[in-house]
Parts: sequence; C-alpha cells; structure tokens
Amino acid sequence: MNLALIAHKLNISYLGNPDQEIFGLSSPQNVKENTICFVADKRNISNSLAKAGAILTNPDIAEQIPHNNFLISEDTKFAFASLSTLFIPPISSLVIDKENNFYRGKNVTIGNNFQVGIGVIIEDNVKIGNNVTLSHNVVIHQGVTIGNNVSIGSGTVIGFEGFGNVRDKSNKWKHICHLGSVAIYDHVTIGSNCSIDRGTVDNTIINQGVIIDNLVHIAHNVNIGENTAIAAKVGIAGSCNIGKRNMIGGMVGIIDHIKTVDDVIISATSTVSKDLKLPGTYTGIMPITKHPTWKRIALLITKLDKIASFSKFKKK
Repeated sequence: MNLALIAHKLNISYLGNPDQEIFGLSSPQNVKENTICFVADKRNISNSLAKAGAILTNPDIAEQIPHNNFLISEDTKFAFASLSTLFIPPISSLVIDKENNFYRGKNVTIGNNFQVGIGVIIEDNVKIGNNVTLSHNVVIHQGVTIGNNVSIGSGTVIGFEGFGNVRDKSNKWKHICHLGSVAIYDHVTIGSNCSIDRGTVDNTIINQGVIIDNLVHIAHNVNIGENTAIAAKVGIAGSCNIGKRNMIGGMVGIIDHIKTVDDVIISATSTVSKDLKLPGTYTGIMPITKHPTWKRIALLITKLDKIASFSKFKKK
C-alpha cells in the first residue's frame, strides 16, 4: 500500500510523497526501510528514523523529526491500532506432516533429531533448529524461531497475540494487532501450559540457557536474559527487560516496562513495580499472618503519611 491509501483507510492526514510504498511496521529501536515507524514519545527521536518509509506521530513531534513522509494524528495510539490491522498476515493453511504426524504450515524449516508429540501445530514461516522436542498439543504460531537443544512442554503456546488494546473516544476497546514474533535461542527449556506472546512489532526474546517452569506467562516485547530461571505461575507484563542469570520465584508478578540488572533474585509471590538496578535478592511482600492481624496492619499502613506528618509537627 502507498502512503496516501493508508491515510485514507485510517481517516487521518499525511505529509510527503503519496506514492511512498509501505510494506509493514517497525519500531524506533529497529527501524526498517519502507515501513511506518510509530513515534509517540520525543525520547524515541533518533537519526535512524531516516530509514523509515514514513513516521506515524502527532503534529508536535512531527515538527522535530527530520523526515519527509508522515501520518499525522492527534490520537496516535488509536491510529497505530488501526494501522496494525492493515498488515495482519492470513491465518496459516495447515496440512498434516505424515512423517511426524503433526500439523504444519508453509515454509517451515526443521532441523535434525526433531521429536514431536500428538496434536502439535506449527504455523507458517517457523524455523526450528536441531535437537528440539515439542510435547503434546504445543502450538507454534507464525514466524517463531527456535534454536538448538530446546524442549517445550505440553500445552504451551508460543507466539500468540499479546494483550495490547486502546480505547476510542467512546471508551470502546480496539485491539492492537501484534505483527512481531518470538525468538527462542539455544538450550532453552519451557514447561507445560506456558504462554509466550509475540511482539507488537519487534520480537519477544528468550535468550540462551533460559529455563521456564510450568504455567508461566511472558507478554509481548519481553526480553529474558541468558541463563535466567523462572518458576511456576510467574507473570511478566509487556516490554520488560530481564537481566542475565536472574532467578524469579513462583507467583512473582512483574509490571510492564520493568528492567532488572544481571544476577537478581526475586522472592516467591513478590510484585515488582520498579526497576531493579543493583544485583541482589529482592522481596516485595509483607509476611503472612492471621487475617485479623493483617487488617490492623493494613489500616495502619493507610495512616502512615499522617503519622509521619504528625511526628514532624511535634519535633518543630
């Protein structure tokens, strides 16, 4: 599609060459030629944006970007959600691989010593290395790359869409279509019934040597550092960057856009709501206690600011 047609479909304005051909989307961190790059923040302005076919942004930021082609919108997030729907790849047409008895799409590459269970689905454009085991009912969605010596447990889904949504002016939700994928590197072990979401534009990345327990959710655009261990029922929200050799205890919740340095240990059931900038062990919970006692503690916590203010007043 060219720039003018895309602007017409989105019902927004454009600046620049109407015939500029656009073949997809890219992120400010990984700009590609003949793509539209979404820039919602001045911090994402860089010289690399010059490679993009066009920039989707608001009028204020557009004035600060040295580029000729723009899609202009006051509500850039909603415009991006609408834009993402224009580049959704078609659903894979699957056939049965008679040799290994699983469903496969087009342009699937599989290495040596591939072991596969019953009910496995591998969609289009998937690349799988050597010595890979996919247990029963594993689903590998389009474009996923899996390295060598990888094991994935039963019921796990790799590369389904992430939970990205925006509200329109009437407060109705509009889904952002995820056009990236998932890259899993060598010597990774993933347990059963896990869900690793595809990236919005770039890939979600599971680096070499990562081990993941059962029932773990890793959201879109997350990057898990080398040799990190993740215990059961952990939830890692979108765009987190987890350092190397982290150890994440069971039922930990990590909110979106969190960064952790290398060699971090997070205690079980902790909630991580800020960046962890130094190596060490972190605990983000109160000790368990009887419920009546907890209610009294909770009441005191809500009054801590008043207690602190009163103490300062008395000292004066």
